[in-house]
Amino acid sequence: MTAPPLAQTLLGLAIRDLTAAGIPGAAQDGRALLAHALGIPRDRLTLYLIDPVPQSAADRFGGLIGRRIAREPVARILGERQFYGRQFRVTPDVLDPRPETETLIEAALAVPFDTVLDLGTGSGAILATLLAERPTAHGTGTDLSHAALDVAQANTQACGAAQRATFLPSDWFATVQGRFDLIVSNPPYIAAAEMAGLEAEVRDHDPAMALTDGADGLTAYRAITAGAIPHLTADGWLMVEIGPTQGQAVHDLFAASGFGAITLRPDLDGRDRVVLGQAPRNPA
Repeated sequence: MTAPPLAQTLLGLAIRDLTAAGIPGAAQDGRALLAHALGIPRDRLTLYLIDPVPQSAADRFGGLIGRRIAREPVARILGERQFYGRQFRVTPDVLDPRPETETLIEAALAVPFDTVLDLGTGSGAILATLLAERPTAHGTGTDLSHAALDVAQANTQACGAAQRATFLPSDWFATVQGRFDLIVSNPPYIAAAEMAGLEAEVRDHDPAMALTDGADGLTAYRAITAGAIPHLTADGWLMVEIGPTQGQAVHDLFAASGFGAITLRPDLDGRDRVVLGQAPRNPA
């Protein structure tokens, strides 16, 4: 009878195959998928590398590696993504939260707020994170997708902030009432002409409505900037994530809508990532 393979042997073969398929971060992905196949925490994997792997787990791992080679993102395979130090559930109904969006979190946490509105909340990662980091704050998340709102509610519950969060089906501000100290959004900003050039991991696995407006990529910003000030408290803030080439265009939309203190914030790669602006002291 052939002895079961060691975990480190399987991992080495998987990294080889992932690398040959042109998968970036092959070692990191291989470790994450092996830990998942073995049913152990990722940070404990090293302790199991010299152990033999049961055939059922080896087969399971092989299937996961095949899915990754086919360009399915690891977060989609695992059904979760770490964001700002917390684990968030992701499903085919929501955008996969990405590290670049943490720039928006940092900008939001740098201003005072007791109430926050997250437009197009998706997985709820932004709203849940802000409420978890600001334990006295209350928030509302909106989305056109009822399935996304279900995911957002579950993620907010997991972060211990469900009692301070409300979720509404809404087309931007359509069903929103009241004013907020802070409005945030990571809207669909990929232009229709750019969709074909996206990586397969994004184009084929994130919901299209969370990626593109089907036009020039600025439709959401026009709606958000035009409708935000009536929903902001005096000196309240609007903050949006943008694509790296959209800074000036979105800045101009903020200015045309009456915002002051307009600022562009770069992400860790130095690319424009967030535009923020402050509402007038006496909003209409």
